[in-house]
Amino acid sequence: MPGQNQVAILAGGLGKRLRALLGDLPKPMIPIGGRPLLEHHLELAKRHGFTRIAIFACYKAEVIQKHFGDGAQWGVKLDYLIEREPLGTAGAVLDRLDAMADRFLVMYGDTMLNVDLGRLWQTHERSGAAATLFLHPNNHPLDSDLVEMDAQDRITAFHNRPHDQNRYYQNLVNAGLYVLEKRALQRFQETRNAERKTRNEPALMDFGKDVFPALVADGQHLLGYNSPEFIKDIGTPDRYHWVCAQHDAGIIQRSSYETAQPAVFLDRDGTLIEEVTQHGIASDEQLELIPGAAEAVHALNQAGLRIVVVTNQPIVAKGMATEADIQRQHNKLETLLGRAHAFVDRIYWCPHHPEKGFPGERAELKIECECRKPKIGMIERAARELNLDLSKSWMIGDTTTDVQTARNAGLRSILVRTGHGGKDGRHPVQADFVVDDLTGAVQRILQEFKISAGRK
Repeated sequence: MPGQNQVAILAGGLGKRLRALLGDLPKPMIPIGGRPLLEHHLELAKRHGFTRIAIFACYKAEVIQKHFGDGAQWGVKLDYLIEREPLGTAGAVLDRLDAMADRFLVMYGDTMLNVDLGRLWQTHERSGAAATLFLHPNNHPLDSDLVEMDAQDRITAFHNRPHDQNRYYQNLVNAGLYVLEKRALQRFQETRNAERKTRNEPALMDFGKDVFPALVADGQHLLGYNSPEFIKDIGTPDRYHWVCAQHDAGIIQRSSYETAQPAVFLDRDGTLIEEVTQHGIASDEQLELIPGAAEAVHALNQAGLRIVVVTNQPIVAKGMATEADIQRQHNKLETLLGRAHAFVDRIYWCPHHPEKGFPGERAELKIECECRKPKIGMIERAARELNLDLSKSWMIGDTTTDVQTARNAGLRSILVRTGHGGKDGRHPVQADFVVDDLTGAVQRILQEFKISAGRK
């Protein structure tokens, strides 16, 4: 466990957009579940073994100090690092970098979160990265700062808003939770010290807009930690009230990797997007959502259920599309969902196909794999990476292959009449339910979960 390792909580925000709700309180003291937001941060840190906490405060810092004191009531040791004026998320830390440990975790005081901090910390330790950034899909990617990373989870680019309307991006958002190596930040501190000498005061500096892009440009290793655990800023009244509702419904409390989660597995072609050709979609230009699909996914998001897409894409093995083509398709899929305030937590896809004889086929992908449905390699990987409870999970698809996959993995199954509508005839199996489309499938699942919750 992290033990005595250090957490920095950036709690200096003014909360201008929340002033009607805050009154004279500093933003991190806004109540959630009857307790200040910052109190949730301390309890989360303590639960995961982080007991040294530096609170970076500015506006109404004395209110925070009076409430929390030295932190003994929460089982932690608090230090207060007070800004005379706002310096930006990175600027505050850089100005007091000498007070920080060689490796430390950063949390934002205006986000509500429930994250397995120990797992995040250990992943960073194993990686050797200069920084690890907690990333996640959210329900408003079009006005969020997005991150791009490669197949090894190394961050390659930052796309700050506003975004190019002619480009599709993966819904992967910098959520404001980091593990940082002090050594990687020292050159920025030196720059700020030089600025102070020439201009008397350094300029504002932000982690997401200034520090991390500069580290990537320098070739530093920044690790992306993609997780569906709950983290949400409360910076506007609408977002604050939504977070409060999620807390009151118990969704935040069960969202951490510490708790195995039910999931809804979705087939892609014919279930979520329109079926175009018998071979599949070669270009993102062909990809279109089935009417009502985005709204159905949004309903699952609101219920706090994990959503995982699992799709066979033999078109790659057949030589009719590349891995980059599939990635562009999925970027478009996530963009289209994001426009409807919907998102999927993860997309897994299989490029293999065992049958040979296609012009331009790729021999290395013509294999009998463990990931091609109805085998359950993608399901098992999702369960392992996202800590899923398969006994309480569902599979929705338009083919008997999807139904057989559900049976092989121990999932309940729903067959939709869109796409192939179960007429592929590949497997002699019956789904648990047959409905018209994804909307009907989601209604059935939410009804079943409501019944199940009522029996507890």
